[in-house]
Amino acid sequence: MLVESVSKLPWNECPSQRGITVQVFVEWVSKCAWNPQLAQKLKVNAGHEPGTDIGPVISRRAKQRILDLIESGVREGATLELDGRKVSVPGYEGGNFVGPTLFSGVTTDMQIYTQEIFGPVLVVLEVDTLDEAIALVNANPFGNGTGLFTQSGAAARKFQSEIDVGQVGINIPIPVPVPFFSFTGSRGSKLGDLGPYGKQVVQFYTQTKTVTSRWFDDDSVNDGVNTTINLR
Repeated sequence: MLVESVSKLPWNECPSQRGITVQVFVEWVSKCAWNPQLAQKLKVNAGHEPGTDIGPVISRRAKQRILDLIESGVREGATLELDGRKVSVPGYEGGNFVGPTLFSGVTTDMQIYTQEIFGPVLVVLEVDTLDEAIALVNANPFGNGTGLFTQSGAAARKFQSEIDVGQVGINIPIPVPVPFFSFTGSRGSKLGDLGPYGKQVVQFYTQTKTVTSRWFDDDSVNDGVNTTINLR
């Protein structure tokens, strides 16, 4: 599912976020030896070509920014499990392509964690417990989206209750809901008045007024007004 999330995400959009899925993967309970072979099988090509898994990024400047961040990860001591910097696409040699890239041994002070990469780069942090994973995500200033992969309903309930992120996925690689739900990114990922859609946006711009009233027959009032508070 993580490989699928890396390949299916349009890299010029914001859901390549910090959190547990897509850009940052937080591993807890059981540690695994990372095998980059699945990601190596992803096909990098022009977006309109059949079978393409990963297309180009939006501009040459965006590509250079991604390459600089990958280099910073190497320089700051992360382990580069899979390097996508030298990918070559026949027929599109001048294209803005970056291949799938995987880092392990990442810490929260590294640029590849603190900066949104907006590219096919997955960084892996390790913690020992679910509580530590939740605390790690909640300590991040951004709150676009996050997800938990588990077969435990108790863990899922705890995660979705305690996590301070607006879009949450359970066993979903990219926690972006269908369009008729509003965008609910929180904290540094909140869009102000631009996030709500449908009924929520109407409510956002609506000031509610509550009117409580009672009416009487003309023969039950004195001088045209009834000021009693008896509601019978």
